[in-house]
Amino acid sequence: MLKIKSQVQKICGRPRLKDLLYKQLQISDETVCKHTTHYMQRRTKKSDSKISSLFVPVSIKPNPDDINVGAELTGSFNKAELLKLLNKFYQKREIKQLLTENGLDNYLQHQCYVSFRRYCLEADTLPVDLHVVVSDILQGAGNVTDIFPYFMRHAKQMFPHLECMDDLKKISDLRTPANWYPEARALNRKIIFHAGPTNSGKTYHALERFFTAKSGVYCGPLKLLAVEVFNKANDRGTPCDLVTGEERNYADPSGAPSSHVSCTVEMTSVNTPYEVAVIDEIQMIKDQGRGWAWTRALLGIIAEEIHICGESGTADLLRQLCLTTGEDIEIRNYKRLTQLEIEDHALGSLDNVQPGDCIVCFSKNDIYTVSRGIEATGKEVAVIYGGLPPNTKLAQAAKFNDPENACKILVATDAIGMGLNLSIRRIIFYSLIKPTMNDKGEKEMDTLSVSSALQIAGRAGRYGTQWEEGKVTTFKTEDLKTLKTLLASQPEPIVQAGLHPTADQIELYAYHLPNSTLSNLMDIFVSLSTVDDSLYFMCNVEDFKFLADMIQHVPLPLRARYVFCCAPINKKMPFVCTMFLKFARQYSRNEKITFDWLCRNIGWPLQTPKTIMDLVHLEAVFDVLDLYLWLSYRFMDLFVDANLIRDMQKELDAIIQQGVIQITRLLKNSENFISSGTSSAAAADDDFSMSRQKQNYLREGKSSVGGGRLTERLLAQGILTPTMLQELKKEWNNTAKESKTQPEETIEETAQQKSGDEEETDPNDDPRKARRKRKTTK
Repeated sequence: MLKIKSQVQKICGRPRLKDLLYKQLQISDETVCKHTTHYMQRRTKKSDSKISSLFVPVSIKPNPDDINVGAELTGSFNKAELLKLLNKFYQKREIKQLLTENGLDNYLQHQCYVSFRRYCLEADTLPVDLHVVVSDILQGAGNVTDIFPYFMRHAKQMFPHLECMDDLKKISDLRTPANWYPEARALNRKIIFHAGPTNSGKTYHALERFFTAKSGVYCGPLKLLAVEVFNKANDRGTPCDLVTGEERNYADPSGAPSSHVSCTVEMTSVNTPYEVAVIDEIQMIKDQGRGWAWTRALLGIIAEEIHICGESGTADLLRQLCLTTGEDIEIRNYKRLTQLEIEDHALGSLDNVQPGDCIVCFSKNDIYTVSRGIEATGKEVAVIYGGLPPNTKLAQAAKFNDPENACKILVATDAIGMGLNLSIRRIIFYSLIKPTMNDKGEKEMDTLSVSSALQIAGRAGRYGTQWEEGKVTTFKTEDLKTLKTLLASQPEPIVQAGLHPTADQIELYAYHLPNSTLSNLMDIFVSLSTVDDSLYFMCNVEDFKFLADMIQHVPLPLRARYVFCCAPINKKMPFVCTMFLKFARQYSRNEKITFDWLCRNIGWPLQTPKTIMDLVHLEAVFDVLDLYLWLSYRFMDLFVDANLIRDMQKELDAIIQQGVIQITRLLKNSENFISSGTSSAAAADDDFSMSRQKQNYLREGKSSVGGGRLTERLLAQGILTPTMLQELKKEWNNTAKESKTQPEETIEETAQQKSGDEEETDPNDDPRKARRKRKTTK
């Protein structure tokens, strides 16, 4: 019986449930119905309770201006008697059953009863019909159950979803996403899947068809890949436009659209017809954050031919998706063009690195440690990680690839897995433990997946370069066995494609639930959504909700609020989040976000970084400029200086490149607390000036400056730098000592002396001033 129950639970809710049960278990129809019903009821009870807690109750208050007509008709009644009557009503079993049948679970019943009781007891004037009914019951002319219609009326006012639950469930029915794209369904599209590992030529063959077509669209996972295809197409004489979230680049100088488009997958048009479409890196359809974009492109692109490129583990899912669209799929398998050898020995020491080596790390700290260790041996390194601007990545890649350049070693994160052409002889995994995101959007540390290991290791050896035969190993000996196991395995089969609520669906929800916040609407939508979990999953919406909560207090139209919350920003960067909030505020006031305004808020112009913290802040500023450009294509009337911001971004890119080139020096300076002051650019904030932050911090009267949470927060936000912190410690210590003998001196005066605002005096005039001057000089 336990076996039957587990099998029912595993496949319950999927298509052809009964047939699958018959086939797997050979059991009767009655048994199937019994256990299926039991499981579904148990799952529904659990989920209903969770869903109910998401609905925010509407506060219902009596109208003080109402005339007490009920009291004039039937007389007033004792509130103590009314309380007994309401308690008796709520305790009746048949009432609870009726409430359950009307959509109120235990949680909602309790919430509504508490509100209804308070309303009845605190109101000076009850609605006439309710007053008359209560009066009749108290006088013995009615039954306590007569209160039910009025209780339900109150419940529906308190929880509007009770009257539109069926509509909400219809809106969030995502079981047939293929039907969302009728124009694509009107075509009999030819689907071709180019399946193979890295360096197998699969994308090359798909792009050849793209270049020769009358019209086409390339959908890539990264801006770098979209730019690469854009350049290749135009170099070959095929006019091609570039469309990314932050950029539009037309092949025709007049701005006329070309027949070919290279874009990031989120920007793919599902309204424009093409002859050929190429969807690259299809395995990312399983991505918890972005998978919906590949699903949308696959189901919605209007093209006669669709060429899909990616891992072979996606084949079964693509077959099933094509069944839902009524289309055939042709699978072309590719093998790696060059040999990949797993070495028998780990690297062991950074002294053993050789020209053409790439050490792959999964954290910035490891990047810094390895880079510094290699440069200590006298070898020059190139550095690539995800936070760097695209042009900086390309510059570092070109430096590493150039046979004439002295730099022969690359230190990188898994950012090299796609988007960059690199001439790598050997991949060295510094570690096999990588931060991953689980289904709930939480970060976990786990062993590298087979798919990621194959993707990264496959970057060693590239057809047509000086290192055609690739090698791979680990830094630690104990990791080598695990790596061999990973690379000998097949990629995990991908069984589900991502989905995400659209702006139209959320607007319909807002119509029915006008008192709910955008974050709350998203929660309710996800909880009520019906998904065919044999093919699809709901993408993680935590980042969306984070941004929605951040700007909830800013008055914005729902559509604009939704667009703002779709912005691709890193929520772990405080400075970027601060600027995101400022952008939203400016937009809500209908004030233009100009070049001058942005310069004031980011502290432009910026200096060359001297510490790692400076470099991290510059990367955050670059992300802010990216965010401005992203918003400028959605709100052109207020983000008006996109061209100037793009020029600014180029200058900042060059500054960051200078910092990356001397990354070891930045690390040394960080230890010595030397700073250019770049990371204090956030002080340009209108609400926080640097001097005010210093003074406020000192006025707090901390006995130990620099050891609390405020210090950590100010450092993280770039408002303070380590050098400034050291100066603050000295100032505080000096002030504490001198306040015993100089009570009339204030902290502000000490700060002025430090900054040189006070007039210089002769040290011989006052021995205390002489002492203070020597300390300042030192």
